[in-house]
Amino acid sequence: MELLIQILILVAVISGTLFSIVGVLGMLRLPDVYTRLHAVGKVSVFGVVLLLIAAKTLGAVDLGKSILLIIFLVIAGPTLTHSLAAAAYRMGIPVQRAVRNDLATRFPPPAPPEVQARLDGPEASTDQAKDGD
Repeated sequence: MELLIQILILVAVISGTLFSIVGVLGMLRLPDVYTRLHAVGKVSVFGVVLLLIAAKTLGAVDLGKSILLIIFLVIAGPTLTHSLAAAAYRMGIPVQRAVRNDLATRFPPPAPPEVQARLDGPEASTDQAKDGD
């Protein structure tokens, strides 16, 4: 029985570490902030949960604390990455090689300043000049 528990701990530690390494590699290799958040958000939650399971099995963490931390990570991880991605989109950070962009209809990306100046027309620049005088 002791050997089975040690094997379970070893498998949880190795797989949790591999999930975390894949998350770091995704952070380094993927092209834009949105795909990086996807890699880090999905993979690191699984890595940390597996490491918490290993810590609980070793007796380093209390059962109540480990369950509470796992629930918090499973709820807060995807929520946090979604919030960061939405904030990045609203700031105008471009999406690289987008196949589909569902947010473009709901939150149109802001126009660059030079395009916005053309859209506003010459009367907007004269109004600003009058306000400055």
